[in-house]
Amino acid sequence: MTHELTGRTALVTGASRGLGRAIAAGLAGAGATVIGMARDPDALQEAVASFGGRALPHDLADVDGIAARVDGLDVDVLVNAAAVMSAPRSKTLDASLAQWRDVRAVDLDAPFALIHALVPGMAKRRWGRVVNLSACLGRLTGPGTAGGLAPYRVAKAGLNALTRNLAHELALGRRGVLVDATCPGHCRTDMGGPDAPRSIGQGADTALWLATRDSSPSDPAPTGRLWEDRAEVPW
Repeated sequence: MTHELTGRTALVTGASRGLGRAIAAGLAGAGATVIGMARDPDALQEAVASFGGRALPHDLADVDGIAARVDGLDVDVLVNAAAVMSAPRSKTLDASLAQWRDVRAVDLDAPFALIHALVPGMAKRRWGRVVNLSACLGRLTGPGTAGGLAPYRVAKAGLNALTRNLAHELALGRRGVLVDATCPGHCRTDMGGPDAPRSIGQGADTALWLATRDSSPSDPAPTGRLWEDRAEVPW
């Protein structure tokens, strides 16, 4: 890692398991004070105890309650890792409105609410990192155009758009805040299943790299992009 996070505070959603837990542990290892957020308080407490973090239980489906839950926190690194998957056969014309809203709430609306609550402080302090865990299925090229999994694909495409839009609004790093998305790939998590080709460590690596890159307002690192294995990929 190229940037030590000692003295920084990071908030990671989905920190009770899988990619979120691995990223939270990695940020703690880089010196950050880590706040983990997840809906299962017992699993979250066990996870954060393993890397010395702080548990902040919250069900991200309760989007309206997010602002109050993080009120008063000064966060330097925000990693939106939590996500829910739609049913494999949930095509656009088959998915119910309830399914659509359930996926969008966690995968897109919750990241927006956290960004809205925490990023103004980053911009004021002129240092921050926002890392959104997207998915290759949310790209508008390649695997993102195959159909199916409509609520999930569209929510992740929206997260990609939010990433790029916010990065430009923050002057592409010249206000001290980097905003990026990463495709972790198909990993052996609860969502990906035990036969997925990539390990959790492989999936978490790029998010940790993005959160710890050196950058300055006068010489910002490339930002507002979608990354996979530390390389830019098309939206």
